Amino acid sequence: MNGSDKAGRRERILRAAVQERLLEPETALLAGFVDLDGVGETVTSLHRAFRDFPQVLHAFAAKANCLVPVLEELRRNGMGCEVASAGELAQALEAGFEPEHIVFDSPAKTRAELDRALSLGIAVNADSFQELSRLDEILATRRSRSRIGVRVNPQIGGGSITAMSTATTTSKFGIPLQDEGNRQRLLRTYQDRPWLTWVHTHIGSQGCPPDLIAQGIAKAVDFAEEINTRLGRRQVTGIDIGGGLPVNFDTDETTPGFDTYVGHLREHAPALFSGTYEIVTEFGRSVLAKNGFTAAYVEYTKTAGGRPVAITHAGAQVATRTVFAPDAWPLRIEAHDPDGRAKHGPPVPQDIAGPCCFAGDLLARDRALPLLDAGDLVVVPDTGAYYFSTPFHYNSLPEPAVHGARIDAGGQVTFQLLRPAQAGHLMPALAGR
Repeated sequence: MNGSDKAGRRERILRAAVQERLLEPETALLAGFVDLDGVGETVTSLHRAFRDFPQVLHAFAAKANCLVPVLEELRRNGMGCEVASAGELAQALEAGFEPEHIVFDSPAKTRAELDRALSLGIAVNADSFQELSRLDEILATRRSRSRIGVRVNPQIGGGSITAMSTATTTSKFGIPLQDEGNRQRLLRTYQDRPWLTWVHTHIGSQGCPPDLIAQGIAKAVDFAEEINTRLGRRQVTGIDIGGGLPVNFDTDETTPGFDTYVGHLREHAPALFSGTYEIVTEFGRSVLAKNGFTAAYVEYTKTAGGRPVAITHAGAQVATRTVFAPDAWPLRIEAHDPDGRAKHGPPVPQDIAGPCCFAGDLLARDRALPLLDAGDLVVVPDTGAYYFSTPFHYNSLPEPAVHGARIDAGGQVTFQLLRPAQAGHLMPALAGR
């Protein structure tokens, strides 16, 4: 699907949502939408890009969008699920993922969480030597069919967003391979524990270029090869290469694609293609981001210091990262009339503000758009990942409804409720007393 197709699909979905009153200026001021057809196309492109890997499981990173119906859709499209908390594990199981298709990653797994994962046969990646000791204690009393590995930090460096870079020298994640004594200690750890059969790494996500990610994965692959060579047996049989493919938030084009990423892997880590190892990936943002958008009404407009300001119902409560770190997480804004049609007037620099009660609650500053009026709709593309599953309850603002959308061959849009709007509007509650 090219960029113009995506823009046209967004407008078609938006107009249908207005017609069906899923967006309504009194009762449904804000909503999220997931293009389920687009999700299917993206997952197909992921499978196609990795077609030369003999054994691969694509485990969707649940944190990117943990709505159970979304996870169900991904499962039906042949994906597994990567979870990083007991809550995400519960959501993955509710979505119907088989335990052998779930991977449990977290730097803070409790004994109870580990015990449950091992009892179900869920794959576990240990994040520290202390966690390995805890696994020793559990496995001394029971057998498990879980695939167990160690997350290593190749300390390859960071990308342009420090908070998204997980393979820096001092990252909190994994066992750092270059710290003094760690490599030898890890080799002994594998030698003493035949049940350690996987190596895991995750280099980072947004802001980390694919070439950097591939270089970090190559170091993890080299370490797996070193383990098997040192032990004289093929103990490590699988490598979890994490996710992290960055997303283009500037246009509707999907760049880089999964095929580009695989090209970098082929250059830096050719052993992945040998058939020696099972492979797990953990993509999240790159699967969902460009298949979702947020829409909100403009409640008021005003001018401040000569600059137009549109006060909308989408702010920090749904776009937390963008509001608090706009340089790292900029989003596009599209202007639509009350019926959902795109506005095409001359661009006017204006601020797009949210409803939260602090001055910095802005989706965009000085953004050139057709001049917005009260009652118009703003659309925020590329919000299918994280923006629907990480709400910020500032001012007790309720979570908006999220709807899945499909468009049939005749252009008819059908909707599926993925998450109902959260009850929480104070005035209607008081009115009923």
